[in-house]
Amino acid sequence: MPTVVNSTVQQYQMCIDACIKCMQACEECLTSCLKEPDVQSRSHCINMLRDCADICAMASQWISRGSMYVKQFCQLCATICEACATECAKYQDNHCQQCADFCRECAEECRKMAA
Repeated sequence: MPTVVNSTVQQYQMCIDACIKCMQACEECLTSCLKEPDVQSRSHCINMLRDCADICAMASQWISRGSMYVKQFCQLCATICEACATECAKYQDNHCQQCADFCRECAEECRKMAA
């Protein structure tokens, strides 16, 4: 997908897209987890999902604006995405398993940005 207005961001578009997809997956998974009968035992997962969604949204913004701190921020984003994937993978629900996949993909793209 081409960038919206700035062609210099094109090389980072895969990471931006991965961050946005991960943010959406985390928000959807969080909403689904809140409806699960064992919601109390998912409190750590729910908090991880919130952190992951927030940092992914912000990472896509920082990448888009070409922040001078994007490498450091993307490294932190990758760390949080991996932790969220690990937590989500503990649950067998389809929404958690799919979310874990999106988190892993985002972590991989963010690690490329941080390199």
